[in-house]
Amino acid sequence: MANEKTKIAKTLDSLHRYAASAEGEKYFSLFTENALYIGTDVSETWSIDEFKQFAAPYFNQGKGWLYTVKSRTITLSQNQGYAWFVEVLDNEKYGVSRGTGVLVNSHGKWRIAQYHLTFPIPNSLAESITQQIKSAAK
Repeated sequence: MANEKTKIAKTLDSLHRYAASAEGEKYFSLFTENALYIGTDVSETWSIDEFKQFAAPYFNQGKGWLYTVKSRTITLSQNQGYAWFVEVLDNEKYGVSRGTGVLVNSHGKWRIAQYHLTFPIPNSLAESITQQIKSAAK
């Protein structure tokens, strides 16, 4: 089990490394062909092909995004065929964020089937921020 968690951590570390260095082909090779990427905006629920279209202009210009892992928890299914994770990330522009997702073991290689990036909101700020979100949605 520990060995599989190490492989999963390496996959996720590679994801962040390839994003930071704008290596689009390597980055997207870590996803399943039917993966789902859920971004921070409510409109950002993308198939992997839609996410590629979004990211391509950035990667083609050599522009990536750097999220540094601060902590990560990985949980394996009993049959070790899939896993889910939660990671706390840091980004220079946005500060603390959270990545969650699911990976599947495909022929001994871990691939990301779903990735969800969020901005965790401190409870003390939740009412104010959700009011701003409501106003922006109008």
